[in-house]
Amino acid sequence: MPSLLITGASVATVDPAGTEHRTGFVLVRDGVVAAVGAGDPPAGTTADRVVDARGHLVTPGFVNTHHHLYQWATRGFAVDSGLFDWLVTLYPVWARLDATDVEAAARAGLARLALSGCTTTSDHHYLHPHDGGDQLAATVGAAATVGLRFSPTRGSMDLGTSAGGLPPDSVVETVDVVLAATADAVARHHDPSPGSMVRVGAAPCSPFSVSPDLLRQTAAQAAELGIRRHTHLAETDDEEEFCARVFGRRPVEVLEDLGWLGPDVWLAHCVHLSDADIATLARTGSAVAHCPSSNARLGAGAARARDLLDAGVPLGLGVDGAASSEQGSLADELRQMVYTARLRGGPAAMSARDALRAATAGGAAVLGRAGEIGSIEVGKRADLAVWDLTGLGHADLDDPVVALVIGPTPPLALSTVEGRVVVEDGELRTTSEQQAVTDLVAARRRVLDRA
Repeated sequence: MPSLLITGASVATVDPAGTEHRTGFVLVRDGVVAAVGAGDPPAGTTADRVVDARGHLVTPGFVNTHHHLYQWATRGFAVDSGLFDWLVTLYPVWARLDATDVEAAARAGLARLALSGCTTTSDHHYLHPHDGGDQLAATVGAAATVGLRFSPTRGSMDLGTSAGGLPPDSVVETVDVVLAATADAVARHHDPSPGSMVRVGAAPCSPFSVSPDLLRQTAAQAAELGIRRHTHLAETDDEEEFCARVFGRRPVEVLEDLGWLGPDVWLAHCVHLSDADIATLARTGSAVAHCPSSNARLGAGAARARDLLDAGVPLGLGVDGAASSEQGSLADELRQMVYTARLRGGPAAMSARDALRAATAGGAAVLGRAGEIGSIEVGKRADLAVWDLTGLGHADLDDPVVALVIGPTPPLALSTVEGRVVVEDGELRTTSEQQAVTDLVAARRRVLDRA
């Protein structure tokens, strides 16, 4: 693998001390960070490729902790609806997806993420039409094509409309089918080795679309297989009312009762939390994927991100599915995180560096990979983003981190995953962006024709 030396750049390492170098260098060898420091590299330092990055900022690659890649083919539906009405509108459309459609949607969504500085992403694929093919495998293939590190989750629903749930019966499964499919996905795709490109998790959809039995059994299976767990939680008032009516408990209490909290769990959204809920998440080591744009688009509310961080809850950022957050850009979520927190708590509630940490080291911790990615430290994987701050939108901003987070999203000059170039000069180098667009449009037409 070619070595890489980046020189002359500002470097935000996002290490535990928050080390930053106004002018510094990063050396990459064999897919990992071999050296990082201030000023010029030591005399005699060589590399196969040397990048002069004066006027640029180097950060860890962003880590996206929540997505539904299949939704990229169904953007722009129910744009003025809340979550439950939005789901009722879209479930019949999604029920017509097949694996070819999902691969095209996933490739487009992953390409968009890569172009926004993302180098690792999770995906929550919980919808499996009975005749839709192997859609999880389709997302894994798409991630390999684009070149991103991938944490897909084998999602599930077993509570269809006939049993009082929201999804059509055609996309729900029995508990036994879910467990067998999850075991198969782990056997085929999961790689627990250091630096692996694919880690599979288990992910029942939400308390209002799965049964308590499914939650209990997937928790037991995940422990047996040694994989992480993921679900939606406390996204809307409707969910809180559902849990009160059905369980007589708050959503966080429901999950704790069912053994679905712990250091191997991360939860999407967590907008509607009490002080006691936040204390429970902190006590159990459960992590949160914060999705500010999606929460705003659906009118769900603004999560208590500052309170979660202050309580010690691991917190990462997520773009969420493209049907509820049409941008699909992780870089934009940093600004949204700052702004929504300040709407709740004032100008001191969230800093640019808080947001950068959530998008990098925080996301790595949420996905259980804090020892491998999320910061620029010797021995960590070389997942990097190099941002061009020389243009009109940034040249007069003295603080490069503020320029990245609060200014317009800068051009992405370079990104690497495991030391391999994924984006250069704002263009994908791993696959054709134009082909991704063509295939996406064709997939959307097929889906709409069927629906």
